[in-house]
Amino acid sequence: MKMLVISTTHGGPRWLKNSRFEVNAKLISSLKCLLKMGDQEPSDTLSEGEMENRKVSETLTLSQFSSTVRAVVRIRQKYQAMKKRRMELAVSKTPFFSSPRSTSPKIFTFDGIEGDNSMTTSKKKKKKKARVLFPNNSSRRVPPTMERSRAKNCLVLLCVIVFLQVYNAIENLDDHVLKYDLEGLEKTLKREVFGQQEATEGLLGHLKDYLSTYVHSKPLVVSLLGPTGVGKSHLGRLLAQHFRSVVGEQLVMQYFVLHHCPSDGELLLCSETLTSHVSEMVTQAEEEEKIPIFIFDEMEHMPDKLLDTVLALILTRDNNEYLNAIYILISNLEHEEITKFVLQNSSSIAVSGQARLSKELNPLLLNSLKKHHSLWLEADLLPLTLLEKSHVMECFIDEMSREGFYPDRSHVERLAEELSYYSVGEREFSRTGCKQVVAKVNLL
Repeated sequence: MKMLVISTTHGGPRWLKNSRFEVNAKLISSLKCLLKMGDQEPSDTLSEGEMENRKVSETLTLSQFSSTVRAVVRIRQKYQAMKKRRMELAVSKTPFFSSPRSTSPKIFTFDGIEGDNSMTTSKKKKKKKARVLFPNNSSRRVPPTMERSRAKNCLVLLCVIVFLQVYNAIENLDDHVLKYDLEGLEKTLKREVFGQQEATEGLLGHLKDYLSTYVHSKPLVVSLLGPTGVGKSHLGRLLAQHFRSVVGEQLVMQYFVLHHCPSDGELLLCSETLTSHVSEMVTQAEEEEKIPIFIFDEMEHMPDKLLDTVLALILTRDNNEYLNAIYILISNLEHEEITKFVLQNSSSIAVSGQARLSKELNPLLLNSLKKHHSLWLEADLLPLTLLEKSHVMECFIDEMSREGFYPDRSHVERLAEELSYYSVGEREFSRTGCKQVVAKVNLL
């Protein structure tokens, strides 16, 4: 049995249209033939045999036509019934909104608005998909949900604040260093001090670290040690000259023991005067937010009473003013130990430089200095080594230029030969350093 498939599109099934057109064409052709036969006479055109054949064909045509019409009528009735049933179902499903299609013109009214609103409200909200949970022994896991925490914003804000604080602190450090013009001091020491590159670099390092901030837990104490003529006092004068130009005359003190306290009978007065002077300077420096510098020369001649006074000033923790200060202690204490060490290790010092000198010599010096006084336990030791012959020649050239003499090389060598030296292999170390250079140049 063949099944009929009827399309639900408007206008009826597609096969019905085609069959309808075929039936209509057959009917029209049959009618045309009948009309022609009615107009003509059979005796005129056709013979008897032809007439019999035509009668048989006409009988067949009429029988075909009647059966086709009956089939078409049955199909049309079935289609109308199905169409009616489909329209009833459509009307029952959408009673308020949809209506059967009609050929009549549609007129817009506001009657359907309420229906639209009811349809929108009747729509159910989409449910969120439930999380799929897997067993514990399964290899698949549900990825954790990423939840944005408000603490992240606070953390980012805190990082920005810390960065700004650090940046501001670095700028303040640069401002402190620039205020004391340590770059200018470095150029001056390289130009004026000969043969003591390691010592000057160590001193500049201590000053940069200390002057980079204004708040300190203790004062800076540096002890310059070395034999005669190696440039200790000259270095102290250059420091005093530089700091007078950057912090002022009143915040720099050069204390010469043999000049300020020549006799032992005035030790009590000298101690009181030194204490009052240092107190006034640190108070003024605190008001101006600057760091004072105290340079004590000829410390080997300072009595124990004055050494105790200086130590008390350094160890004072009652007021913050005393914590922000620089003490430079210049002496030739333990110069024999320094000379002996340099002569015995001249070859290794030439290779390794001041690093080995400070590492091995400073503990030896500290053991001897603490027997002299406990003041040196609070100081950073910077030993100045012996000067070589080339360094002495540089001293002669500089002094002759200052006095207005032309520094002829042969003349300078001749003057340098007049001094006494320690000979160690091919190296020669001056016994008196540059101490006699000024006297030699004055005799020219």
